[in-house]
Amino acid sequence: MSDAAQPTAAEVRAAAEAVKTALDRHLAAVERRSGEDDPAVYDAFNQLAAAAEAYDELLYDRYDEVTPFEIPGTGDSMPPYTGPEEPSALSVLIRRDYSVAEPQRLMAQARRVEAADEEGVGTEASGTVHGALGLLFGEFEPDEIASRHKEFGLEEGDSTLWVTAADETAEPGEWLEAPFDQADPQLVVCRFDVSAVFDDEYDDGLDDDDDDEADADEEERGDVGSGELDEDLDTDLDDDFGPDEDTEPARPTAGR
Repeated sequence: MSDAAQPTAAEVRAAAEAVKTALDRHLAAVERRSGEDDPAVYDAFNQLAAAAEAYDELLYDRYDEVTPFEIPGTGDSMPPYTGPEEPSALSVLIRRDYSVAEPQRLMAQARRVEAADEEGVGTEASGTVHGALGLLFGEFEPDEIASRHKEFGLEEGDSTLWVTAADETAEPGEWLEAPFDQADPQLVVCRFDVSAVFDDEYDDGLDDDDDDEADADEEERGDVGSGELDEDLDTDLDDDFGPDEDTEPARPTAGR
């Protein structure tokens, strides 16, 4: 940032005073709250978050320093909720990322589906990763794939779930051409995220002593030969990752 665009020391000081005022208001709202969902507490929380974010930005721009705290649920995460107070309809938007870690295992599972489906015999859709994915996601519910992803040769990435509010349910087929274009962050009632980033943040916060204790416990237990177990598991698989005679893929409880 150029010197001309930098905030003045007075602006940074004013932002700091705004944080102090917002802290007092938030504490007062909490002390007077009438219940768990008191809107006054919610508003005071948002005001405190906005003041803290503004101060943090000015502090960094002026002095190249940051604050040691972060208020969750603000800033880049989600904007303030502006939807109906009492939603009569809702939409659940889910995104789950996977990487195809073992293509052969993926296609082997797809061949099992084909073998169990008389109409699928001869289509050979399972011979490609693209076709195998179509078969598996057509056969199994997304939640089942999420819980059994390793069986399908997939590795989990980030995932997120948004519950958005609406005044009325959409007409059948209304949004099918572009199902995610109308995902308005300001209508999100709640959001749940899963990411390895959060695991990394937790691991970074562990003390070195904890790591040393974990290493010591591992040495005390000794190596149980996990590598040998992995080799045995791989040996049990058919040469072409074909189906086992005694097993059959689970079927979804609800038809598609």
